[in-house]
Amino acid sequence: MQPEFWLERWRRGETGWHLPEINLHLLEFWPRLGLPSDLLVFVPLCGKALDLLWLASQGHRVLGVEISQQAVEEFFAEAGLVPEITEAGPLRRYRADEITLLCGDFFDLTPDHLREVGAVYDRASLIALPPELRPRYAAHVKTLVPSAAPSLLITLDYDQNQMTGPPFSVHRAEVEQLFADRYAMTELASFDVLDDSPNFRRRGLTALAEEVWRLDPRG
Repeated sequence: MQPEFWLERWRRGETGWHLPEINLHLLEFWPRLGLPSDLLVFVPLCGKALDLLWLASQGHRVLGVEISQQAVEEFFAEAGLVPEITEAGPLRRYRADEITLLCGDFFDLTPDHLREVGAVYDRASLIALPPELRPRYAAHVKTLVPSAAPSLLITLDYDQNQMTGPPFSVHRAEVEQLFADRYAMTELASFDVLDDSPNFRRRGLTALAEEVWRLDPRG
């Protein structure tokens, strides 16, 4: 699970996590957060998700971070956008219209990079990380993101003994352990998605739930 693991997956085109459409949970549940349209939304480990374009279409400014330069450049090329490229410390900043992607290691981000963020959308970050790395990830998120910013979080729940990740299973108890000190957590929905995930069934799963969380800052 070192950075080279993900870079090699992008080079080989082994990117099963990339959806060719906008995430349906984003479409359904993001409007329920009731957020101002002009705020800055942070999307960690964003890849080249079409979700970035949808968030921008809602009036949001969008800030993503992605370790793969290939993914970043493909995102802008496939969107028909020509980004301005500048350096941002150890990361490289690509910006076009209302979308900015920082290319580099998530753990190289500092609070200065995210000081204007007003909300977080995490579809594929937490579940991409092995158990030993998730506490470090969550701690860094809470250091980076302004304390008033809510989050929409999507996780998977399955028997980890039946399949090795990524994507990894993150149970409710772990989500609470990682974030309950900072956020009041609401489970918005839980979906049985095994029939929609034949690759996971072939990998040995007998049950698979996709869960949608709203994380509201305490206080």
